[in-house]
Amino acid sequence: MTTVAEDADLSAKPVQAGSGGLWRFILVRLLLIIPTVFILVTVVFFLMRLTGDPITAALGGRLTPDQLAQRIHEAGYDRPLIVQYFEYLTNVFRGDFGTTLTDHQPVTQILLTYGTATLELAFYALIVAFILGIPFGLIAAYKRDRWQDALLRVLAILGYATPIFFIAILLKLIFAVQFNILPVSGRASTRVELQLQALDHPTGIYLIDAFRTGNPDAVWDVLWHAVLPGLALGILTAGIFLRLVRINVIGTLGAQYVTSARSRGVGEYRLVTKHAYRPALIPVVTLMGLQIAALLAGAVLTETSFEWKGLGFMLAQYLTARDFVAVQGIVVMIAVVVAVVNFFVDVIAVLIDPRVRY
Repeated sequence: MTTVAEDADLSAKPVQAGSGGLWRFILVRLLLIIPTVFILVTVVFFLMRLTGDPITAALGGRLTPDQLAQRIHEAGYDRPLIVQYFEYLTNVFRGDFGTTLTDHQPVTQILLTYGTATLELAFYALIVAFILGIPFGLIAAYKRDRWQDALLRVLAILGYATPIFFIAILLKLIFAVQFNILPVSGRASTRVELQLQALDHPTGIYLIDAFRTGNPDAVWDVLWHAVLPGLALGILTAGIFLRLVRINVIGTLGAQYVTSARSRGVGEYRLVTKHAYRPALIPVVTLMGLQIAALLAGAVLTETSFEWKGLGFMLAQYLTARDFVAVQGIVVMIAVVVAVVNFFVDVIAVLIDPRVRY
């Protein structure tokens, strides 16, 4: 038999090893962001060049051939493509994404100005996804193979299979046109936007800025405008969360410790709500990284549908104007955000799931 001191020493060793392994895991994942971003920047750069140089794409037909040639030369787009690539790569790692061709704004400024709006919308959508997806996933698992389960599964399929723009139109028709209880577009009313813009050093996140005004009406106005866009974008992820939670709760209900609890007379409802739902949330957290990418992609249609002026809205505007310098910068920034979010999700998944080996 071992002594108490020996037992304490033995129990401490795995923790110390695990701690070192955790930091090694975090460091490796952090370093992997660099080649990931490098590959993404490279792919985006050469895809944008498939249509030719950005000057011709944006201004071709509006300028005379001599003016066009002069603009191309001034921008350096008549140099070898590989030279342009290395110059762009150097500028990106310095935080310089170039200047837009249509309105002559630094792309970095556009990213800072409109990026917060997209992140705020993604936050609202995730809240909707959690509120709808997780409870209904638990209900579907609890009512397995009954009509409630079948109905919820059908709704989940419709949620992530229906185009976002159609959901947006439907929500506007019902809540803005038919019942006239929710605003049809924008991030806030004109009055509240003027209040937020008058703040010293606004964050660009309207909800935070509304709290800074100290005006409850401004907070309510911002939240009221966020309902329909957040719901339209959140339904997409809610359907995926619902099915994932249902499948994992059903799987957990067959685990040995749950079977033992059931044999001791623990009710099925308590098994679902107290024993099975926490392990079922681990895959949801792991999936969040991929869903952030889906949310940012879906933000283009959502922001356009509700005139929510974020990066998705601006991306659509610059695509229409064929301003590929701006498009390139926005796409690269979205890719970087997705890579960083996936890093944090990987770390959180390791911390909450003891079964993950690192």
